[in-house]
Amino acid sequence: MGKVKTDQVKRAGKELMRRFPTTFTISFDENKRLVDSLTKGTTTRVRNQIAGYITRTKALAQAGSDMEPDTGDEDDDESE
Repeated sequence: MGKVKTDQVKRAGKELMRRFPTTFTISFDENKRLVDSLTKGTTTRVRNQIAGYITRTKALAQAGSDMEPDTGDEDDDESE
């Protein structure tokens, strides 16, 4: 099982993808550099988590996977 991303990581990733929709790719290293230049004051670990979240979301969207990418269109406050 994979690790669950925190709300902070998802929120930041969705906001960056919304503001810069054509900037990010499916390359983690490129996304890492972009996140570093676009965000100020984040730790290396958080920067890498955001870049990983964006990379995975972009890769799923590009592959047309059955697993829906989390684009932030639906409400994240679902009850369990």
